[in-house]
Amino acid sequence: MLPLKGRHAVVISKIPVMQTGLGGVMACNFPDYELTYCRSQQELTLLQLRRAGVIIADISGDYINPRGALEQYYGLLNQYREIHWIFLVSRPLYSIAVELLMRPESTLLSDMEPIEGVVSAIRAGSKRSERISQTLLIPDCPDVDEESETLITLTHSERKVLRLLGKGWGINQIATLLKKSNKTISAQKNSAMRRLSLRSNADMYAWISSTQGMRELSLISAYGEFEEWKRPLHQDILQSSKIAQ
Repeated sequence: MLPLKGRHAVVISKIPVMQTGLGGVMACNFPDYELTYCRSQQELTLLQLRRAGVIIADISGDYINPRGALEQYYGLLNQYREIHWIFLVSRPLYSIAVELLMRPESTLLSDMEPIEGVVSAIRAGSKRSERISQTLLIPDCPDVDEESETLITLTHSERKVLRLLGKGWGINQIATLLKKSNKTISAQKNSAMRRLSLRSNADMYAWISSTQGMRELSLISAYGEFEEWKRPLHQDILQSSKIAQ
């Protein structure tokens, strides 16, 4: 028997750490939801669309044809109006998102949205949730961001562990690859979280998937092309060994 409609959620993102972070948010705050993942809207199945009560779509990445990508979501919105669509939007795509995705059953959140904002939008549902998050409406403060970034003082080992976690590897795998004990890897992860004032794994993955985190850990190029995800992990280890030498 299929689960009741409204208790199934879908996370759409081509970024692994974004999937992990949103999955952690759902597990902590909505444990009764069954969750599935897709990398793009093209991977959505008819069964998922029929069962889903909530779809969280990360549209913050750069697209070759952003209007075309959002028009595909526009078509899905017209067909499945009973779903609460939550879109994570980057500022460059904000105007197109408002034009194509602003519907009574949709919510636009910032790709830098605090976890509490995501939780509130899901909990409020499509009928009571704000149409556009206040985070999207607040002007950027680059000077403040630059100043805060200078306060990050992760060690090389801590940065390496977070980077591997961000690429989807677990503690056991990282320990094997770096030839260290699980206890050492866990200690380095916890130390990094303390330095960043992060209280949970969900907070950690949210920071890793943020623009600042990706830049700090070299997980994304300056042009939004996710080349770092394509490079095999053994190349990272080899490069780290050369640096150590």
